Amino acid sequence: MKTVKDQAQLLSERFEVAYNQVHDALRDIVKINDDRFIVLVKVGAKKYQVIETFKKDLEQYARLRNAIVHEKMEVGFYIAEPNAKVVNHFEKIANILSRPNLALTIATKNVISFDVHDKVLKVTGAIKTYGYSKFPVYKNKKCIGLLTSSSIVKWMAQNMKNNTVNLADIHVSDIMTFEKDRPLVFISKEMNIFEVENIFEKSHKNKQKLECVIITENGSEEEKPLGIITPWDLIDVDYTLD
Repeated sequence: MKTVKDQAQLLSERFEVAYNQVHDALRDIVKINDDRFIVLVKVGAKKYQVIETFKKDLEQYARLRNAIVHEKMEVGFYIAEPNAKVVNHFEKIANILSRPNLALTIATKNVISFDVHDKVLKVTGAIKTYGYSKFPVYKNKKCIGLLTSSSIVKWMAQNMKNNTVNLADIHVSDIMTFEKDRPLVFISKEMNIFEVENIFEKSHKNKQKLECVIITENGSEEEKPLGIITPWDLIDVDYTLD
């Protein structure tokens, strides 16, 4: 039968394993020359929403780890020991960072797309039904860009007669001439959340506004879209552990 001391030592060992797993994951994710745990957390939190979510916890666990490892009074006796709740929480964080969710888990999966030959009334119907404002547009089964509700409004403003607009014979191709060149990136369904955040970060550094990332089976623009991720989707990632 394990004594209280044995159980405490086991918790400390599990805590240390979780710490090492998180440390290794942070090195792989953040990729900077400084591999100190706290530095990786602070730098990573600025780039990745998932790390930001656990930033305070990770900083506290780093301090606890220092007390466990560097302030040991004697063999098998620690000046500080984690309780079971802390260890379980740290292990869950380690699992999330070591095995990040696929990007598809945070994507809008009910993707509504249109062909250039579709009538605009079909698009306005989709806007009313789904509340979406951006739609991938295809020509010869290849994505050629995004159709946005703002461009539809611009077209209507310029083609209004006697305060009315007739959309009956207007097609998606007519509206696409009002669209800006909106950068799109296609990724495979195997990509994870951190890889997607890197794509948006790279776009930002290049001073390009990436409208969205479109997920397909293999990352081809000729494949059916399985999901769409916007910058807002990354902000709204929910990583509660309860």
